[in-house]
Amino acid sequence: MDLQDTPAEAAFRRGLRDWLGKVLPDLPPPPDPLDWPARRAYDTAWQRRLYDAGYAGVHWPREVGGQGATPAEYLIFLEETERAGAPYVGANFVGLLHAGPTIAAEGTAEQRRRWLPGILSGAEVWCQGFSEPGAGSDLAALRTRAVRDGDDYVVSGSKLWTSHAEVADWCELLVRTDPAAPRHRGISWLVLPMDAPGVTVRPLRTLMGTAEFAELFLDEVRVPVANRVGAENDGWRVTMVTLSFERGTAFAGEVVACRRALVELAGLARRNGVWEADPGLRRSLGLLAARFGALWRLVQWNVSEAQGGGVPGPGASVFKLCFSEARQELYDLAAAVLGSGALVLADGEGDDWTAQRLQGLSYTIAAGTSQIQRNIVAQRVLGLPKPGRA
Repeated sequence: MDLQDTPAEAAFRRGLRDWLGKVLPDLPPPPDPLDWPARRAYDTAWQRRLYDAGYAGVHWPREVGGQGATPAEYLIFLEETERAGAPYVGANFVGLLHAGPTIAAEGTAEQRRRWLPGILSGAEVWCQGFSEPGAGSDLAALRTRAVRDGDDYVVSGSKLWTSHAEVADWCELLVRTDPAAPRHRGISWLVLPMDAPGVTVRPLRTLMGTAEFAELFLDEVRVPVANRVGAENDGWRVTMVTLSFERGTAFAGEVVACRRALVELAGLARRNGVWEADPGLRRSLGLLAARFGALWRLVQWNVSEAQGGGVPGPGASVFKLCFSEARQELYDLAAAVLGSGALVLADGEGDDWTAQRLQGLSYTIAAGTSQIQRNIVAQRVLGLPKPGRA
């Protein structure tokens, strides 16, 4: 990938920058972060604007409803939307960044027609039903079962940390369809309608006080067999596709946000007098700047790889591991700069820094823990044996 804009890429950047300059001043202020119905309305309205302007799914292939942009143009899209302060993907995160790409890669033609337009236009919101009590990052230990009954599966069980369940229309759901099979087999990937009888959502409060996660209880919920993505009992392989998108490219925009935050933090340190008084902090900020620069190169690699082969490779785990830990260090440094102001969530200069630090604690757990990522990197990237094997 050429890292300098070609004339066509420069024109794409100018067009996007001009459009953002026209539409962003008219946006209403973002809603209360605790009000998820309002956040859904805000996020989906922004997605609809992107869709109408031809910027929804810019890097998705045209045959599945995207714009067919090159990897470089997608990275320009991320840079320019972040630079302009455009709304984050928000409630559309699961649908746009890993459920949609999974259906595009693994779904049937009918499944693509049914679900991808709603994702791209913001008409429908998705949640993720992977983790379970007793089977967090160890997804293969899941117990939620689906029993075939004619043209339906009858699903019973429960899920935990189900992202955006409170406001979702659909759920990417992992179920066990063959309990006698080895644990990595006998799993299927279903699309669950969230309004089906037998679905109960119970919001969970995070450290920040928000309810972006929920418990999901499934009591003999009927899901059409036609909603299965991939073959029956082949869900583990489909899940690896989903996780490759989640770990490899879904956080790409956040790297741009962290690089901007790092610059703002340096400015805050100068205003607070910490910059001159603490050479160790200056070194730490410099090292973090280098790490986020390297992470942006990894983003470029993963996006380019996904564009070439359809799915990011195992290097996605390298990115997920390094990004989640660097992000936590960034906001730990912010706490050092803020001092006692970092101990409370209240209106003021340190409020957003503190909120981001609390939220960041989940990053080394979400989408597979750092321990899981280290095992993947060791075995699939470096070719090391599994523990206990020579």
